[in-house]
Formats: sequence, structure tokens, C-alpha cells
Amino acid sequence: MKKTRLEAFSDGVIAIIITIMVLELKVPHGTDMEAVGPLLPVFLSYVLSFIYIGIYWNNHHHLLQVVQKVNGRILWANLHLLFWLSLTPFATGWMGENHLAAIPVALYGVVLMNSGIAYYILSRSLIAHHGKDSALATVIGKDYKGMLSVVMYAVAIGLSFVNVWLAVALYIAVAIVWLIPDRRIECALADGTLKLEEA
Repeated sequence: MKKTRLEAFSDGVIAIIITIMVLELKVPHGTDMEAVGPLLPVFLSYVLSFIYIGIYWNNHHHLLQVVQKVNGRILWANLHLLFWLSLTPFATGWMGENHLAAIPVALYGVVLMNSGIAYYILSRSLIAHHGKDSALATVIGKDYKGMLSVVMYAVAIGLSFVNVWLAVALYIAVAIVWLIPDRRIECALADGTLKLEEA
């Protein structure tokens, strides 16, 4: 089956996730900078989560632009990813409202870790559908960066009960690593190893 509905649905869900997150930002009751102070943790949590959602949207787009077909397994794998991403506004709000308390920071890490696992499952499902010898499989390879990210999330979850700032630093570090879209697909498109699906 064609991938267009999967892409359109995913884009819509991701747009809604961002909308929900921004609606959690409350307008301060005051006109001076002191009124903004209590909202700073919420705003910074929003910025980090916005970056993460942007990273997932960007890499999801790159991944699907070279996919030629999808099946039911891929649809469910994609829904699994969207489920974890849809929990981002809740985890973001709880972490920001509680000024980076240990349990909310740990839960934020759980959402990030499971989103990473879900993305890995989606990419493996696409490879399984297109074949282990496909250009897509060759380009994605073992995905060490993705697996390392999941390990870093797991470490950060544990660290959140020791030092929340170290946990948050790890979350930021993973985001920095992923800020640039996965170059493997772009490079393969540029050198002709992969081709965009014809409309």
C-alpha cells in the first residue's frame, strides 16, 4: 500500500502535539520580569520538547521520503512511535511545572527512551518490508547512533534520582547529536544510492 496516508496522518499528529505543548504555556499575571520567572522552567521544558518533536518529524520525513511501500506492520510501528510522542506534552508539562523534580524528569526520560525505541522499531519494520539487501537497509545499517541514544536516555533516567541536572544535560546532549537530520539518507540520495519515490 502507498505511504501517503501514513505521512499525512503522522504530520497531523505531530502538529497537534506541538499545539498541545504550546497551549500549556500560560500567560504571566503581571507586567514585570518577576512575573516571567516562575514560568521559566515550563518554557525551557517546552523548548527542549519542541526541539525533540522537530527532530523526530525531520528524521521521520527523511526516512519516509525514500520508502516505496508500507504494510500493516509498518502502520502499527508508526502508531507506536506516535503514541510515545503524544505523551511528550504531558511529560513536558509535569517536568516544567514541578521545576525539574526527580520523578517528572525520570518520566520525561522514559517517554524519550520509548520514543527512541519506537523509531528504531519503525526503521527495522521498513527494512524488513523492503528487504535486508535493499538500499534503505544499507543506508540505515546498524543504527548505532539510535541505540546509543536509547542507552543515554536509560542512564539519564537513573541519574534523575541522583542529580536532575546531569539527567537534563544528557537529554540535551542527545538532542544536540540529532539536531542535524540523519545524513546517511541525504548522502545516499545525493550519490544516487537511494532514489525518491516517484509520485
